[in-house]
Amino acid sequence: MERCILQTRKNLKSKSDLGEYGAVAIHREMSLKNCPVIPSIRTINRILKRHGSFDSQCRIRYESPPRGWYLPKVVTGATELDSFDYVEDLRLEDRHGLVQVFNGISLHGHLACSFPFQRMTAENTVFALKQHWQEFGVPSYAQFDNATVFTGFPGVDSVGQVIRFCLSLGVIPVFAPPRETGFQAGAERDNGQWQKSVWERFHFKNYRMLLNQSSLYVNAHRNKHWATIETTNNRYDSSRQHVPLSNKPLKGTIIFIRRTDNNGNVNILGHQWNVEALWTNRLVRAEIKLNKNIIQFYQLRRREPNQQPLLNTVKYKINILLY
Repeated sequence: MERCILQTRKNLKSKSDLGEYGAVAIHREMSLKNCPVIPSIRTINRILKRHGSFDSQCRIRYESPPRGWYLPKVVTGATELDSFDYVEDLRLEDRHGLVQVFNGISLHGHLACSFPFQRMTAENTVFALKQHWQEFGVPSYAQFDNATVFTGFPGVDSVGQVIRFCLSLGVIPVFAPPRETGFQAGAERDNGQWQKSVWERFHFKNYRMLLNQSSLYVNAHRNKHWATIETTNNRYDSSRQHVPLSNKPLKGTIIFIRRTDNNGNVNILGHQWNVEALWTNRLVRAEIKLNKNIIQFYQLRRREPNQQPLLNTVKYKINILLY
C-alpha cells in the first residue's frame, strides 16, 4: 500500500495536468483506479511524511523594520518623532455636544499628551502643540495623518496652520500615507489605550470631569515612563518660542510618505508628480525642501529599510508663501 501511494504521487507529480500531487490528489487518484485498499487522507499524509516525500516549504517571515525606519535620522534614536491623532466624536452624559481628544506620543521617549477639546480645529491643535512642546521641548519631527485639520484646506499649494506652526519652530511635519498600516501605529495605540483607561472606565457628566481624568491619566503615564523620558535626550530646548512667519517665506522641510500609482505618480499638495515609471505601487518619501524649491523622492521598502536611494528630484516653488 505504501509503495502504491509513493508511486501514485510520483506519477501525479510528473504527469498530472492539474499539477496536484498531495494527499488529497493521491486519495482521489486511488479512488478513480479502484484500488483494493484506499487509506484515509490523514494516513496518506503520515506515510508521505515518514518517507520524506513532502515538498512543502515553510513560509518566509521577514523581520519587521525598526521603528521610524522611513526616516533615517529617527531610526537611529538621534532625533525624536512625535505622533499625533484625534479621538473623534465622544458624547458626554449631559449631551451638550461632542468631545474631540487630541493625543500624542513620542517614538523613543514614550512621552504622552492628551488635550480634550469641544471642537476639532487647527487653532486648538496648534494650542495643544504649543503647550506640550513648551513644557517638554521640541522634537525634530511631528507626524500626522492626512485629515484637513492637520494638512489644511484641500487644494493646490494649501499649507495649513499646523504645518506653518511646525515650520516656525523648525519641526519637520511628516504625513503618513493614506490607508496604510504601521506608520501611525504609535498614535493609534495611544488612542486605544487612552479610551480603555479613561473613556471606558468612567462616566463623565460634563467636559470638566473628562478634562480632569484625562490629566490624571497623562500624569500617571509620564510617571511610568519617566526614566525613558529623562534618558532620551533628543529634544530641543523647551525655552524655544514660536516665531510667527508673518510676511516671511516658508522655510524648512515638509515630508509626505506616499504610494505611487500604476504609472509611478504621486499626488502632493494638489500637484501630480512623476517619481519613476518603474517604481509603481511602491512607497516613497517625498521631502519638500522649501529653501531650495525642490522635492526629493526617496525609495522605501520594508524588506530593505536601510536602502533608501534617491529616485528623482523635481523643481517646485510653493506659490502661497505668506503666513
